[in-house]
Amino acid sequence: MDLATIDPPAPAATTSLEALETPCLVLDADRMDRNVSRLRSRLDALGVSLRPHLKTAKSIEVARRFMSAPEGPATVSTLKEAEQFAAAGVRDMIYAVGIAPAKLARVAELRAKGVDLVVILDTVEQAQAVAEASRAAGMRIPAMIEIDCDGHRSGVVPSNHAQLLEIGQVLRAGAELRGVLTHAGDSYKGGGVEAQQRYAEAERLAVVEAAQLLRSADLPCPLVSVGSTPTAHHAKDLAGVTEVRAGVFVFFDLVMAGIGICQVDDIAVSVLATVIGHQREKGWIITDGGWMSLSRDRGTSKQAIDQGYGLVCDIGGNTYRDIIVADANQEHGIIAVRPGSGARLPDLAVGDRVRILPNHACATASQHAAYHVVRGRSHAVEACWPRFGGW
Repeated sequence: MDLATIDPPAPAATTSLEALETPCLVLDADRMDRNVSRLRSRLDALGVSLRPHLKTAKSIEVARRFMSAPEGPATVSTLKEAEQFAAAGVRDMIYAVGIAPAKLARVAELRAKGVDLVVILDTVEQAQAVAEASRAAGMRIPAMIEIDCDGHRSGVVPSNHAQLLEIGQVLRAGAELRGVLTHAGDSYKGGGVEAQQRYAEAERLAVVEAAQLLRSADLPCPLVSVGSTPTAHHAKDLAGVTEVRAGVFVFFDLVMAGIGICQVDDIAVSVLATVIGHQREKGWIITDGGWMSLSRDRGTSKQAIDQGYGLVCDIGGNTYRDIIVADANQEHGIIAVRPGSGARLPDLAVGDRVRILPNHACATASQHAAYHVVRGRSHAVEACWPRFGGW
């Protein structure tokens, strides 16, 4: 697509939750704003900047409400995100997924149009590919070295000095070494406040050690980037870190509530669904909110409280006690009482509406093309903000 500035969408005519086609995605802007303010205040006190991850939102209207400035900084997880946000004026982005060499032409194209897009990598082969792409494009493509702070997924172990230095030297010679980056994926295991503080400190130490090694070899390391929503909310000391990346904090979800990062009442997104039937002898209420609208994510299944496919609320967002989407087919959601809870099904007639809080906000939001924006318990829909998907 042309990277000309995208005109903001026209405001939606005010409507109500009762008038929307279901299933659809609802965003409580008041909760979202509180979530953003909470993290910003915390990081300001620690003296580091926020580079928000836009992969959760995938919406310029949402992104504008939690970036520091219209130009960024920001983090993205796909080149489609980078292109869409660049078209809307974002100029400072890290593409925080290990770079595939075949994607470097798209990176160079964005950079040629004035977007400071940085890639990440953790192998010498990737560094060589970035250097080759830099020579071919006549520019130095910036890259950050991904550091493994907990064995969760990707990255160079900080104690592997030889690999770190070789990658750094390849980048300095043929591209640009922008710094080091890590993600404390193990923080999603939970474990309580003390465990989260340990995850945050391990995350910090890993990148600070790597940065010190690179600098001791006269290699540049201007950015030292850490990031996960759990550690961002629990770090006690971020000395040596220049920025924090986090994404799901903007909405939160049941997984985050399950590991104690937020309360259920902080969750800002939900799926609006309509009751379409009953199986009274089975204790079921059937809705049109199946896994196509909720996603198949079952991220709470290993937590202390299994929320099924989502926690059920009334149309105003008030949670029903121990009422969950216990099962889901493609276009059918099955609402039932949480086993063993002693709760009772709400009295819902065909045509009544419910809102379902998601296990994983990123996965659920990805099923939808727009956010229907409300505030607090109000049923008034004040705007419709488009979102996008794809790679």
